[in-house]
Amino acid sequence: MTEQEYSSKSIDNAQAPSCDARLIHLDNVRQLQLEILPMAQAQRRAELFNVLADPNRLRLLSALADRELCVCDLAAGLKMGESAVSHQLRVLKSMRMVNYRKEGRNVYYSLADSQAIDLHKSICAQLSSSQLL
Repeated sequence: MTEQEYSSKSIDNAQAPSCDARLIHLDNVRQLQLEILPMAQAQRRAELFNVLADPNRLRLLSALADRELCVCDLAAGLKMGESAVSHQLRVLKSMRMVNYRKEGRNVYYSLADSQAIDLHKSICAQLSSSQLL
């Protein structure tokens, strides 16, 4: 078996099982249509997951999980430039995941609310339990 044939066969075996006979259960479909996530909500959640798909933003969330920090401290702690940190914080702010306050010439960031903290902890717990860390 060639490498290409093996690779192709591996992909075929990795596919999810599906029904052998197409028999639609109308009661299940009707119930599903009442419960399924509306497209607008799905789009908003996909945007949130897209924001969370960036490792630097996840690192920022972890840094802010238990404390408020200024941009310069975040940059030094994450070994990133202040402009890069500020850019990532703007993205998190646009999703209402962080708040900020100005004190003199410094800007301090914190997680926006308990939901952002809960989301961060939930992600950490999921990754720990599935040993993906």
